[in-house]
Amino acid sequence: MPHATTPGSSPPIEDTVMSEAPIADANDAANDTTGTVEDQEDDVSAVQPPAKTSLEDMFDDDDEEDGEFSSSAQTRTADSSQEAKPTSNSSSKATDPEVMRVFYQRLFPFRYLFQWLNHSPTPTTDFSNREFAFVLPNDAYIRYQSFVSADQLRKQCVQLTPTRFEIGPEYSTNPRDRKTLRKASAFRPVAKELVFDIDMTDYDEIRTCCSGASICQKCWTFITMAIKVVDAALREDFGFKHILWVYSGRRGAHAWISDKRARQMDDQKRKSIAGYLELLRGGDKGGKKVNVKRPLHPHLERSLNILNPHFQADVLIDQDPWAEPAKSERLLQLLGDKTLTAALQKKWDASPHRSSAQKWSDIDTLASAGSLSTLTPKTLVEVKQDIRLEYTYPRLDAEVSKKLNHLLKSPFVVHPGTGRVCVPIDVRRVEDFEPESVPTIQQLLKEIDAYEGDGREDEAGEKMQDWEKTSLKPYVEYFRTHVNTLMKDEMGAKRARAEEGESMDF
Repeated sequence: MPHATTPGSSPPIEDTVMSEAPIADANDAANDTTGTVEDQEDDVSAVQPPAKTSLEDMFDDDDEEDGEFSSSAQTRTADSSQEAKPTSNSSSKATDPEVMRVFYQRLFPFRYLFQWLNHSPTPTTDFSNREFAFVLPNDAYIRYQSFVSADQLRKQCVQLTPTRFEIGPEYSTNPRDRKTLRKASAFRPVAKELVFDIDMTDYDEIRTCCSGASICQKCWTFITMAIKVVDAALREDFGFKHILWVYSGRRGAHAWISDKRARQMDDQKRKSIAGYLELLRGGDKGGKKVNVKRPLHPHLERSLNILNPHFQADVLIDQDPWAEPAKSERLLQLLGDKTLTAALQKKWDASPHRSSAQKWSDIDTLASAGSLSTLTPKTLVEVKQDIRLEYTYPRLDAEVSKKLNHLLKSPFVVHPGTGRVCVPIDVRRVEDFEPESVPTIQQLLKEIDAYEGDGREDEAGEKMQDWEKTSLKPYVEYFRTHVNTLMKDEMGAKRARAEEGESMDF
């Protein structure tokens, strides 16, 4: 299994009992992408289910009789109090409703997800006014769902068995009540985590080992580089602390920044931060994608220091991007010196099997001969810096970050294409993360079977949570520690504000 940190004892706040507390991207599930559907007003996507009961009836926003469990969905009749038994049937698909039902009943960490979005162990509007969207097994997409507790969300998932669900913003009022408002403008997003999306398909023009939805450990290094650069900038340049990186389940990673200052940013501020981190521009393959001013901004200086070792080992050696003559033309284009490129082309034509590392070295060798280059030593250094940045700097889907009302796939859901769980990535050990070793839902159910067959309990002799019996355990524990730190800071800030207010009373 992938390397992940197993935290020690959890802070006391984690032990708060949640069961007693009162407790919604229209995209192709198989493609692992997230989309913005902020203009959609209906609860149901254009794809209608074949069932006779309409989804409008299933999710009636205006007629809710059950105060605890607001959905009146009729397509699922399972009693969530009756815990389903795990199945290790290897023929079961990841999106099979019965498989998903067991996953939501026994493995998904709803309690910690609630605390993460609620920022407190006791219910607040941070959670109850939060939008959730569900992608159902029939591909129907349902928006503007909301819940007042972790238990309500769990019951809904067990009942509907969505292939995944997505998280949107906190609204000015409960999303389910939006149709009862006299003015549509009264329903508006007010807070949401600042998010970033990195997808491997954006690296297809520079990776040589895989393409499309396929990944391997060699090309995953591009995601590792991106995480290291973006995380450093968010912490050091913007002062953010509560950053959660999550594996997308197939070929990418998402960042969720939960600091209150980040959550309360408007679209303009989000756009500014996305622009700060965006570097590569230009859609055509022939154009230069990196054009930065000198002296380099401190962020780019730091990024180059992070990326240079990766360029040598992971790009030049593992990817070997200019080994083929057709691809080495791209390198010559980026040099921008006709005299030097002509000399390099002549050398490489005479030695067609030179590696990318050798060709990279040839640039300095020939440029040092004054008659073979018009570039000054300083200009050559800058040109090579730009090339390194083009082949290593993060390629972000900036549009995901710019809108407050964008929805993004929840941590710990299952990717329907791979069956892998969208687990957190420990940024302290990001280079150890292996996407191909992330547990699948079928694997986890087999692990429960095997563990229960031994009849074991924890060291105190108490019944263990089912996720503790599986390879999901270190990921849930890492998430729990992240959530506890966030809640401690939030409640500490609230106490400080309260004490400041009291000190001002005369």
